[in-house]
Order: sequence, then structure tokens, then C-alpha cells
Amino acid sequence: MAHVSQRTVFNGSALVRLLSRLADTGMREPTQATADRLSQWFGWTDAISLSAALDGVPAAAASSRLRAPAGSEERECARARTALANAIAEDGVVMAATDFAPLRRRYLALQQAMEAGIGPLRGRLRTTLAAKSPAMARLAAVDVVMEQVLAAHEHGLLAGVPALIEKHFNRLSGNGASTTAEPAGEPQAGEWLHVFRKDMKNVLLAELDFRFQPIEGLLEALRMRQPECHE
Repeated sequence: MAHVSQRTVFNGSALVRLLSRLADTGMREPTQATADRLSQWFGWTDAISLSAALDGVPAAAASSRLRAPAGSEERECARARTALANAIAEDGVVMAATDFAPLRRRYLALQQAMEAGIGPLRGRLRTTLAAKSPAMARLAAVDVVMEQVLAAHEHGLLAGVPALIEKHFNRLSGNGASTTAEPAGEPQAGEWLHVFRKDMKNVLLAELDFRFQPIEGLLEALRMRQPECHE
């Protein structure tokens, strides 16, 4: 069974670092804070929607340290994540590839599978969260706004990943050229495909981690048990 990372750090740095390494490009620290960069993706109508969702969220209720037992939602998410990770692990297509075309189709199919599995799951988690309390309902409303604002940007960025993977494939394979005079440190003929297989799998698992971050956030909210008190 494929290993599924349980990382819950809410950023895409692991995926970005991996892609940067495969593309052989340097990474520079952003000059703006994350909140400042994120604010550039919000239009004025988005800002109004987010403000309305955030309005009146009780801090104590949203940050309770009492944890509820794992429920059916957590088990469902674990099953969905494991199924996607197992699909990524089935990489026979990679080892049989002689050009990148079937690999592009496979990568796009796995991205579509992630979207098809994670999107509805996120919606069901929000519904469950909203039924817990008014405070949790407001958190669910915030997630709706965040998804609406960030979905198009996320889709556009992730749509460019297969092109980066293709460049890596061409570099390792010599783009069809002879590999009899490969530079020192480069994979020898017959080995490069194994290197690519591992790299492509790691990128897909990192993308799965990235796409599951909102799910992890909603699950964390569901794990928080409200203090016994009455408003």
C-alpha cells in the first residue's frame, strides 16, 4: 500500500521545492508576506464575502483545545486519500513509456481523479461542520469563500505541472538522443526511467498533499469539541 503523508502544514512549499529541484531552478524567498500575496487574489466582492463570513466568529469557539473522537468523516477522508495514493502507486504506464504522451495522459487523469474525489469530500465536510454550531457554520462559510477565490488560481498553477514533468523526462532521457556519453552523475542508460518513475510519483504525492490541505483544515475543526457552555 502506498505511503500517505499526514503533513498538515498549510502551504505548498514541499511541492514547490520538489518541482524546483526537478526543473533545476533556484528558489528565492518571496519579498511579500503570505497574507499580502494572498490578498492580491481577492477582488472587492471576494473581500466583502470573506468579511461577511468572518463577521462575529467567536475566537474561543474556533480555537477550543478539546478534541472530539475521530468520526466517520475522518475515516472517509482517510479512505479517499489512500485510494488516490494507491492509484498514484500503480505506475506500470511509466515503466512502459517510450515517449511522454502516455505519461501526460496519466498525470492529467490522476489530477482529474484528485479533483473529482476531493471536491465533493470538501463539500460534505463543510455541511457536517456547519451543523455543529453557529461558530462552526461561519468557519464553513469562510471555507466556501476561500475555495471560490483560490480554486481558479490553484487550477491554473497545477495545470502547469505536467509541462515541468515533461521537461524533466526529456532531460533524463536525452530527448531521444544517444545516452552513451552521458555526463558524470547523470543516470546511465536503462536507469533514467527508474529515476523518472520515482520523481513523478513523488510529485504526484506532493500534489495530493497540497490538494488535501483544505480537507485537513476542516477535519481539524471537526476534531475540536465545543466547551460546555451556553450563550
